[in-house]
Amino acid sequence: MPTLSAITLYPIKSCAGISLQEVTLTSLGLMTEQIYDREWMVVDSNGACLTQREYPRMALITPTIKATTLELRAPGMLRLEIPLGLQDPAGAPSLTTHIWEDTVLAYDCDALTAEWFTKAIGVPCRLVRFHANAERAVSTKWTNGVQTTTMFSDGYPILVAGSASLDDLNQKLVAAGRNALPMNRFRPNLVIDGIDAFEEDYAESYQLGEVVLKPVKPCPRCPMPSVDQATGEVGPDPMDIMQSYRAKPEVEGALCFGMNAILIAGEDQIVRVGQEIEVPLAF
Repeated sequence: MPTLSAITLYPIKSCAGISLQEVTLTSLGLMTEQIYDREWMVVDSNGACLTQREYPRMALITPTIKATTLELRAPGMLRLEIPLGLQDPAGAPSLTTHIWEDTVLAYDCDALTAEWFTKAIGVPCRLVRFHANAERAVSTKWTNGVQTTTMFSDGYPILVAGSASLDDLNQKLVAAGRNALPMNRFRPNLVIDGIDAFEEDYAESYQLGEVVLKPVKPCPRCPMPSVDQATGEVGPDPMDIMQSYRAKPEVEGALCFGMNAILIAGEDQIVRVGQEIEVPLAF
């Protein structure tokens, strides 16, 4: 029987994730201790999102959820703690941010936080938090008309990958004289054991008890899998190996790994590592 083998929540877009044994699933994505996946984002002076694509050292910014703060650490930096309590939407400083083609209202974290991130990443930037009054709809082109929302994820609230898919890629990398890659290079939220390589692409749904996730769009990959998440250094890009067999015509030939998913049943239910998953196929 397929099982859920790993859960990772990324509080800050493009920074390190937090490995969890259990998590609450919501329509906005993963949530634990009232902290949502990709609830924060780093932006430049124009409010545009920064990612590891251009700034790979973001991988070294490591979050830890404390009782009342999100603690952040980075090499050579004093730790930073930002409060978890939401600000009053009426009076809190806010700014307009840009993530791909979307414009989103966000809380502007303070100047001390901006200074910390500027030093950690090496470019002027600020940390922002998804605003309580903001709403970012996903594209219904891929959801078959189902309307749902996300925070600062690239496009959909949950990313799912199968461990056998990584095994398959690693076999090809090793055969080409390259090093195998860990799953964190692809930054999925949920990892499934016990299904065939890339079977997640063809699933009708992923069902964990009362929770039903619907895979909606293959995840096109950018150069981020070439970033070593432990060192922040850029190494060989696996895209040349993926080129031979992971181009998806439904996304204009993009090289894909993992499936974007939305929640269609089981709002606020908890799922746990080791839990069995039903993965019925769509054909």
